[in-house]
Amino acid sequence: MLLLQIKTTACDGSDLFWPWIWWLFGAFLLVYLLRLILNKLFPKKFDTSDYDARIKTLESQLDACRKEKSALAAGAATAASFVAASQVDDSVKDDLTKVEGIGPKIKELLNNDGIWSFKQLSESSLERIQKILDDAGPRFRVHNPKTWAQQAKLAAEGKWAELQKWQDELKGGI
Repeated sequence: MLLLQIKTTACDGSDLFWPWIWWLFGAFLLVYLLRLILNKLFPKKFDTSDYDARIKTLESQLDACRKEKSALAAGAATAASFVAASQVDDSVKDDLTKVEGIGPKIKELLNNDGIWSFKQLSESSLERIQKILDDAGPRFRVHNPKTWAQQAKLAAEGKWAELQKWQDELKGGI
């Protein structure tokens, strides 16, 4: 409370506080006006040549990147067309049960893993097929997928007679 009880009157009883406030306000106003006048008379001139050169460099780099991007996009489109042409048609869904050792349940397991055609089965590794069987449980682990890829390759190539002959040998004549 002592701070609020500052004595603002002189010995003769006149108020000392308000005249000083007006003098300070006037000084700030004078400095502000002086600054405005000096800025009008002597405006600051910035040397922007460094910035202009930097902007031109960055714009040229941006243009080069855009050209490279369009060239890469054209190359990617060409590559995508080659990849699309070389991919297996997913609409082909062969009857995988024609391969000796694959029944309806194993066919379903292979389909769930994305193997739908003889070509896809022939390109699958033995490890991948064995993992599908192992993950399905103990009923499927006993199956031996060692010849499935070769059988699927024959089926994909349409060599049905050779496939039938080989399957008869796999069955052991039974």
